[in-house]
Amino acid sequence: MKLDKHPDAEALIFDLDGTLSDSLPVHIATWEIVCKKYNCKFDPAIVYELTGMPTIQFAYRIIKDNQLEGADPEEMVKMKQQTFWEMLEGLRAHELVVSLVHKYHGKIPMAVGTGANRKSAELQLQALGIYDKFDAIVTADDVTEHKPEPHTFLKCAELINISPAKCHVYEDGVLGMQAAKTAGMFLTDVRPYLEN
Repeated sequence: MKLDKHPDAEALIFDLDGTLSDSLPVHIATWEIVCKKYNCKFDPAIVYELTGMPTIQFAYRIIKDNQLEGADPEEMVKMKQQTFWEMLEGLRAHELVVSLVHKYHGKIPMAVGTGANRKSAELQLQALGIYDKFDAIVTADDVTEHKPEPHTFLKCAELINISPAKCHVYEDGVLGMQAAKTAGMFLTDVRPYLEN
């Protein structure tokens, strides 16, 4: 099974967390640290369920699941992001997906469409050594409606000036896959290709 682009695709769009970067273990570890400070329990299943959503949605969910009356989701997000940035040395690339970035860099336009905020996205891409490979990066800060809505990927297509029907999306999250389908783009679920 070979990971490549659709023959009709004229641009590639990559999700970040769980697709380009094997960041889910780092996200789980950071949420566990945050939850310890809040004296609550973090259920790792949330990460898989909400992958692609902005961090604030995770905070709302943790507060609701643990009945943390009075907890400020914004404060929780700040703590989570700071902890994540401090743990970036634990980040690994999904090499097979990243090899596509190297293969097509300079040949066709490429973008990142992520539910992460801009600082987290840029720091991750720099840590992976691929920040300069993309023509556009669309983050949670750049759209008001997030995955599963198609806006993140449609904004990518607009910025790289390629018709959505000619864009190929690589995703690991169910919400992101829904977004790519709604946007009318070629889609590859990268999960079967990822190293275990």
